[in-house]
Amino acid sequence: MVKATLTEEPKSSTYNASEIKVLEGLEAVRRRPAMYIGSTNRNGLHHLVYEVVDNSVDEALAGFCTEILVVIEQGEIIRVEDNGRGIPFDMHKEKKLPAVEVVLTTLHAGGKFGSSGYKVSGGLHGVGASCVNALSEWFEVEVHRDGQQYTNKYLRGTPVKKMGNLKKTGLKRVGTIIRYKPDPQIFEETDHNYDVLMHRLREQAYLNKGLKITFRDERGAQPAQETFCYEGGIQSYVEHINSNKTPIFKPPIYVQRDRNNVQVEVAVQYVGDYYDEQVFSFANNIRTSEGGTHLFGFRSALTRTLNNFARKYDILKEKDENFSGNDVREGLTAVISVRLSNPQFEGQTKSKLGNGEIRGLVDSVVDEALTNYIERDPNVGKAICLKCIDAMRVRIATRKAQDLARRKGALDGFSLPGKLADCSSKDPGESELYIVEGDSAGGSAKQGRDRHFQAILPLRGKILNVEKARIDKMLANEEIKNLITAIGPESIPKLYAATAESVEEENAVFDPQKVLAKLRYHKIVIMTDADVDGAHIRTLLLTFFFRYAKEVIQAGALYIAQPPLYLVKKGNSKQYAWTEGELAKALSGGAKGDEKEIARRVSEDGTQKIGGYTVQRYKGLGEMNPDQLWETTMDPQSRTFLKVLLEDAEKADELFSLLMGTNVEARREFIERHAKNVRWIDI
Repeated sequence: MVKATLTEEPKSSTYNASEIKVLEGLEAVRRRPAMYIGSTNRNGLHHLVYEVVDNSVDEALAGFCTEILVVIEQGEIIRVEDNGRGIPFDMHKEKKLPAVEVVLTTLHAGGKFGSSGYKVSGGLHGVGASCVNALSEWFEVEVHRDGQQYTNKYLRGTPVKKMGNLKKTGLKRVGTIIRYKPDPQIFEETDHNYDVLMHRLREQAYLNKGLKITFRDERGAQPAQETFCYEGGIQSYVEHINSNKTPIFKPPIYVQRDRNNVQVEVAVQYVGDYYDEQVFSFANNIRTSEGGTHLFGFRSALTRTLNNFARKYDILKEKDENFSGNDVREGLTAVISVRLSNPQFEGQTKSKLGNGEIRGLVDSVVDEALTNYIERDPNVGKAICLKCIDAMRVRIATRKAQDLARRKGALDGFSLPGKLADCSSKDPGESELYIVEGDSAGGSAKQGRDRHFQAILPLRGKILNVEKARIDKMLANEEIKNLITAIGPESIPKLYAATAESVEEENAVFDPQKVLAKLRYHKIVIMTDADVDGAHIRTLLLTFFFRYAKEVIQAGALYIAQPPLYLVKKGNSKQYAWTEGELAKALSGGAKGDEKEIARRVSEDGTQKIGGYTVQRYKGLGEMNPDQLWETTMDPQSRTFLKVLLEDAEKADELFSLLMGTNVEARREFIERHAKNVRWIDI
C-alpha cells in the first residue's frame, strides 16, 4: 500500500483562487435547500408554509395580530394573510431599499435580532421568508399599513421591480398577504397534504389563546375550510389529545409563570387505561420534536415531585425503590411551552432547544406549581402515584421477563423463534424480515424468497391487541415474543431496557442510527392478505409497533408490502393489477361496465371469464404461487412497498386510541360517521 506524505505533489494543480465560489444573495439557498429547510421532499415543502405562518404568529405573540388565513389555492399555490402590523416598507438606510424587500431577499435580515421589534419570536434566524422566496417559482407580497399599500413580485427570489409598487389607499387596513408557488425545479413533489397542514395550524391556535386561524383548501370541487380558536390554550390542547381516553382527573393541571423574562406554560393530565406517554414540547410556538432543556427540566421536576409526595403520604414504603422516569410518565399527557427572547435552536428546522438556563427554570416552576397543586388536592396526587405504583410493579416484572426475548448469539445464546426462516446474510443493512399471516402464506413466501437476504416469520392468527394490554401481558403472548425476538429486542428501549435510571438516559435524544445498529433487519415488512382479516392483522401489528416499538418506525425500518389484487390472463400472456383502475386497463376494453362493477363481479367468485380474459382475485397470499409472490411482491426490482412514517404522531395516537382502545361508544360513532365513505368491506 502506498502512503501519501505531506511532501507529495497533489494530483491536480488547478486548485487556486479561481476555484473558490462565492454564492451571492439567495443563490446559496437554491443550491443547497436542504441546509435551510431540512429536505426537498414533502416535509421541506410543508416547511415553507410553516416559515410564512410563523411570521404571522410572531405578530400575534407581539400582540398585534388576532387573525390568520391560510389557503391552498388551485395549482398548489399558498396564500397566507394576517392582520398584524405589516412588514415595514420604509427605506432601509444601509441597503437603500424598502425594508420589506430586504427581508425577502437577504438572509439573516428581519426584526427579530433587536429587542424592540419582537421580544419573543419563533422565526428567529431571519432566513425564513427569504428562503421561501428563493425556493418559489414565483412569490408575491402585499403589505397594508399607514394607509398605504406596497406590492411586489419575485421570480425565483429576484424582484420584478427594484422598489416595488407603493400607493396610498387611505384605508385603515393593516397586515401582510403572501402568495407563492413552490418551485418544481427544487421539490420532488409539490402537492400539499391537507391533514398535515391542518394539524400544524390547529396546534398553533392551541398554543396562542384566542388567536383565530382559518384554513381553507380550494383545490377540490368543494372547498374545505376549518377555523381554530381556543380560549383554553394548551389546557384545551391536552383535553383534545385525551378526548377518546379516560383521564383519572379533570381538568388538566395547568401552570403558567413568568420568571426571568421567560414565560413557562405547562398542562398535565394522566389517563387511567392508557400506558403510553404523550408529551409535546414547544419553544416560542415551534415544536421541538427532539425536546431540549425545557423538556429535561420538566421530566426531572415531575419525577422528583411525585417521589417526594409518595414518600410523604406513605404510598412508597421504606423498602420500595423510587419511581423511575418511565414510571411517572406512563399514561402521561403533557404540553410544555416556553417563550424566551433569545432561544438557541439546533439547526434551521429548530427541533431542539439548547438554552442551558431554561432547564433549571422549568424545573423550579414545575416543581413548585405541581407540589402546590397536589398538596391542595391530595386525591389527585394519590391517584397519580397509584398509577405510578402499577407502572413500577410492571417494570420490575418486565425486567425479569425480558430474558424471554433475547437475541441469538449477542443475546446470551437464546435461540430465535422456531418458525423463523432466517436469511443467510449477517449484514442487517441488506437483510429483510417479512411478517406474514399464517403457515400457508408463510410457505409460499419461504419458497419464493431470496434466502440470502430475506427472512420469513409466519404468525399464527391475530396477535394480541396491545392497546388494551399492559406490557407484562403482552410479553406473555407467544406470537409477540417471537416477533420481538426476531427483530432484536435491544432495538426497542421500552421493552429491552424499561428502566431509565440516570438523567442522561431519561433525556437521551432519539438517534435512528443507534436503533438501526441493534436491529437484525433494516427492513421489517408487514405482508398480509388483502381481505378484512388481513387488514385487521396489519392494524394489530401497526398498533404494536406504534405503542411499543415506535423507534423502529422513527428509524425508517417498517414497511407494508403491496401484493397485487388481480391476475389477468389471456392465452399465454398474464398481467397483474393492484387497483380496480389497473384491472380495467388490463382488460383493454374486453369488459363492459365501469371498474367498480368489474371488481364486484370478480369479487363474488374468485375467478371470472370477462371478455375473453380470465381474471383471478387474490384474497390470500397463499393463493399465489411462490414465483408469483416473488415477482410481484418480494423482488426488489419490481415490488412496491409503503414506508410507515410518523409525520403526524398526535393524529396517529388519536386514531389508534379510538379504533383499538376501550372506548366502544366513540369507536361506534366513528364507524357510523365514516360508513358512507366505505366502498368495499371485503372484496
